[in-house]
Amino acid sequence: MTMAPVALFIFNRPEPTRRVFERIRAARPERLLVVADGPRADRPAEADACRAARDIAASVDWPCDVRTNYSDANLGCKRRVASGLDWVFQLCESAIILEDDCVPEPTLFRFFDEMLARYRDDARVMMVSGTNPLGEWKRDRHDYHFSYCGSIWNWASWRRAWRSYDVDMKLWADEDVRQRVRDVFAEPELYEGRVAAYDAVARGKVDTWDMQWSFARIIQSGLSVVPAVNLVRNVGFGPGATHTHKANAPAADLPTTPMTFPLREPRCVAVDREYDRQFTRKLSGK
Repeated sequence: MTMAPVALFIFNRPEPTRRVFERIRAARPERLLVVADGPRADRPAEADACRAARDIAASVDWPCDVRTNYSDANLGCKRRVASGLDWVFQLCESAIILEDDCVPEPTLFRFFDEMLARYRDDARVMMVSGTNPLGEWKRDRHDYHFSYCGSIWNWASWRRAWRSYDVDMKLWADEDVRQRVRDVFAEPELYEGRVAAYDAVARGKVDTWDMQWSFARIIQSGLSVVPAVNLVRNVGFGPGATHTHKANAPAADLPTTPMTFPLREPRCVAVDREYDRQFTRKLSGK
């Protein structure tokens, strides 16, 4: 049984939601928190899809404390996910965050449980990622490493880290803060890969929540734990997605590999900059 609370974020895709929920059912968490956005007013048929997704998330058949945070109106990706995460971390000291289209490899839950316990009080570490877009990285040396570029396709974190989050990214307007972000990334390739995204989000041009979380971690020099193998298959790429429209994108539907235990720990808590370079190139299609 998974010890950490699991938070599931859903919207209008019942079939991927079903696949993710089956993995949650197999893990049997003691606490399940479900966050749902409401249907868009200009899409009448969406109400049925949203209701179907919620019905799936309600089919808990194991001993479990279930809490829900459902919006009747559509808040959009930015406000719904951000407000939902605020709610999750108000209730929980730590949590596993799953998306409705990101199917976890079964061993992801134990990996997250162990990492949440291992780095609970280590302020250097702000997130645990389940996705490794490279598929495999230095698996012969250790079972996880540290990055400034952790993916949010299924992740875990602590209330202490989420306190740094600001959905409006107000600090990005401060030139000194921008310079510190440049210093943390250390290389122009990594910084330039994020600056355009940070600009767009801070100016309200993109309806998303995740770049703000990346920014919150970077301005704290916060590390992400990344598994040596990929533990998440994102099945949501395609026309029905909010942001991931290209079904043939480099990170679409990546195969997964089970994590092995006991975990082999890295020798030091420090960023692997070569991984971050390869991560950036992979997602940019270079």
